[in-house]
Amino acid sequence: MIDIDKYLEQLKSPRLQLAISIQTRLITYIREFLLEASFKEILPVIISPVTDPLTDYRVRGEVECYGFKYQITKSMIFHKQLALHTAPRIFCFSPNVRIETADRQNTGRHLIEFVQLDLEIRQANREEIIKLGEGLFSTVISRIKQDAWADLKTIKRELPYFEPPFKKITYEQAVKTYGQNFELKLSEELSEPAWLIDFPLEEREFYDRQDETRPGTLVDMDLIYPGGYGEALSGGEREYELEKIKSRIRLKGIDLDSYDLYLKLAERGLYPSAGFGFGLERLTRFVCGFQDIADVRLFAKKPGVYGL
Repeated sequence: MIDIDKYLEQLKSPRLQLAISIQTRLITYIREFLLEASFKEILPVIISPVTDPLTDYRVRGEVECYGFKYQITKSMIFHKQLALHTAPRIFCFSPNVRIETADRQNTGRHLIEFVQLDLEIRQANREEIIKLGEGLFSTVISRIKQDAWADLKTIKRELPYFEPPFKKITYEQAVKTYGQNFELKLSEELSEPAWLIDFPLEEREFYDRQDETRPGTLVDMDLIYPGGYGEALSGGEREYELEKIKSRIRLKGIDLDSYDLYLKLAERGLYPSAGFGFGLERLTRFVCGFQDIADVRLFAKKPGVYGL
């Protein structure tokens, strides 16, 4: 049950108020950066017949309307691909629900309900998306340092300037150096952001494009924060050819009927594209230097914890 007094105390907390103020600035900077880069903003999709499978550990959330079953959005990956028929560069501040396992309750990084910047570019490749991500991240950090210096001083947070390009580390290198559960160890050792690239096919979902010159390796990437803050964003190039998409769905052990509508649309043609999802709460946590992601979001819901 919720401790009402404690809950109200948290809502009135100067620490949370400051985080929300910083988060408001971050959203503004992101939107201005992307609009300047000729992106069109689209509205989020909350429920849909299809959403990101994320088959590793997450529970499927469903609602029923008018006799139809909809899934709660885990990410807008398929909608982003389809939105490229409308505009060549799109972005969205997308609410996501991912019902994480309860053992992630105290990582400081996981919420079951969060918002991410989702963007996609028609005919883009990974290197173009990496360059965009670096430009976006370094610009946002530079502006928050300049505009919110008083808030950052209040919480004793000193942010360095991050100068792109950031170094790249392959998945294979990371595993060899830090072991299979490498993300946090790698992040703790970094002094500046770094790109994790070239995940093996079995580690990602069916929509991540396989490198045709290196079977089994995906043309994807994650940006990892320094200082132990973990993953910042995740993305890459997308599979867009129907038969390759079907093959990858089968390889994941997923029934093709589960993605019947998406596959019918893909049969009519998808653009080659690339993009990423960039968690807003995680960005705010990093900027503030807080240990607990629940300290940067109103009505935060941690895995396994009942919340408003």
